[in-house]
Amino acid sequence: MPANSSMEILRTPDEQFNNLPGYDFQPHYINCESVRMHYLDENPTASETILLLHGEPSWSYLYRKMIPPLRAAGHRVIAPDLIGFGKSDKPASMTDYSYQNHVDWLSAFVEQLDLQNITLFCQDWGGLLGLRIAMQQPQRFARIIASNTFLPTGDEKPSTAFLQWRDFAQKVKRFPVGKIIQGATTSSLSPAEIAAYNAPFPDESYKAGARIFPALVPVQPDDPAAAANRTAWTSLKEWQKPFLTAFGDSDPITKGAHLVFKRAVPGARGQTHTILKGGGHFIQEDCAAELAAIILNSIENCA
Repeated sequence: MPANSSMEILRTPDEQFNNLPGYDFQPHYINCESVRMHYLDENPTASETILLLHGEPSWSYLYRKMIPPLRAAGHRVIAPDLIGFGKSDKPASMTDYSYQNHVDWLSAFVEQLDLQNITLFCQDWGGLLGLRIAMQQPQRFARIIASNTFLPTGDEKPSTAFLQWRDFAQKVKRFPVGKIIQGATTSSLSPAEIAAYNAPFPDESYKAGARIFPALVPVQPDDPAAAANRTAWTSLKEWQKPFLTAFGDSDPITKGAHLVFKRAVPGARGQTHTILKGGGHFIQEDCAAELAAIILNSIENCA
């Protein structure tokens, strides 16, 4: 079980989310084990399901510019907030979070909604989690679009920059979520948009999940998540359904990871892979229209 009744759970007050620019979607909630997960669910009766998974330290607000064109095309669009982020519950202790807990929470979400015929779009930790779930329940997924993400096993030495980021996240006195998002985009966010990224975290006590996430990335072969990720890679190397990459040209964090997917995943062969000019790490802020078009084209043309 990924959670227990003794966990202290924080829930961001609803008023924190009033009048966020570009984010006027209806909220939905579901209990995943002992925590409540928030998600957006547009066109819920449509036959095609697009699952948009965010990463660290963002939330579904990251997809506010992509959802309208996907919705307008008549597809079901689902964007959850990972536990610890957005409008979802936030366990108060860093020890309440693990890679496996996040997989279990998100798996419970997918299973309870009984999502089928999924087009998965995953970025950052959205890939670290979404790819695991897709390989565990491949019958639910029709195609995958990976953007600025990877699936580490701890068998490759982490970069100095990543280790510095991991150290910073846990030790900095104030974890500046909005500034982190702005620093990893090529476009300029307004003060109100930066405030929207800060909105889920009224004070530092709400940021345990955001702070610990970098430390959950496997960096050693014996990391608790390493074996499960290797198993997922075994399945990825047999994945025949469409697998596309859409990476930014201005993301030093995941630079080159698309090549690993292209070489290793059979479903990536013959697909149209894209490097998006001006796409920073949070590519959804920089290239929303292009990414939406890639998703729609994949549904129409990648059977």
